[in-house]
Amino acid sequence: MRDGKPNKRKTPAKAASAERAAVVRRADAARMPGSSVHASLANEIGLRIVRGDYPPGTILPNEAKWSETFDVSRSAVREAIKMLMAKSLLASRPKIGSWVEPKERWNLLDRDVLAWYATSPDREVFLKTVQEFRHIIEPEATAFAAMRRTDEQMAEISQACRDMGEATTLQERTRADTRFHLAILRASGNDLLVPLGVLIESAFDHLFAYTTRELDDLQHAQKLHEAIEKNIRLQRPDAARNAVRKLLANTDGVIKSR
Repeated sequence: MRDGKPNKRKTPAKAASAERAAVVRRADAARMPGSSVHASLANEIGLRIVRGDYPPGTILPNEAKWSETFDVSRSAVREAIKMLMAKSLLASRPKIGSWVEPKERWNLLDRDVLAWYATSPDREVFLKTVQEFRHIIEPEATAFAAMRRTDEQMAEISQACRDMGEATTLQERTRADTRFHLAILRASGNDLLVPLGVLIESAFDHLFAYTTRELDDLQHAQKLHEAIEKNIRLQRPDAARNAVRKLLANTDGVIKSR
């Protein structure tokens, strides 16, 4: 995206300045490799909504204003708005325009919404929400994985665990950590958990990057993951469930100490 053209209409100086600053800060947001103009524009507007620039109930600028601000066609704006409506962030009516829906209506299991949410000012609150989700899902999913996993699934879990221990960068480790937990969800044998796991992949990445910092933390966390891997491999559901609870308790402590 390019910076918006100067607005000749009279607007409050402070609002105009804030708008120009926002455009400058995110000037390249719509030029993501492989993204269409409307998808990139949806990404920019969606990020602004989730981070609180446009609170629920806010009437958004009209097509002409968005088109002028981001130097894109009105058709691209319309498609971007449709994408955000499909994610339940926006609603729209003729003669009224588009407005931000209440937060409880947002599709928080959408990949894009998760990614925007994870970088919002409420990031820590969101990550704690992710952690609560893990407490609800992972212990039982891991117990099922210990009972149902195939040899191929076990190999995937074990490899991800080894990759965590051998990782040389934080990014490598968090990616392996995410693969480890998603592999367990797949091995649980419950079809409903598979798409759910894929949808929260982005949230897991942000959570693990946030909680994985110190060397001592890494070593302790690795042992906890290895205990989970071992009990799934030995097909001990109760022990696997308890191993996950120990890992989650450790992560809870890390989050509280940040």
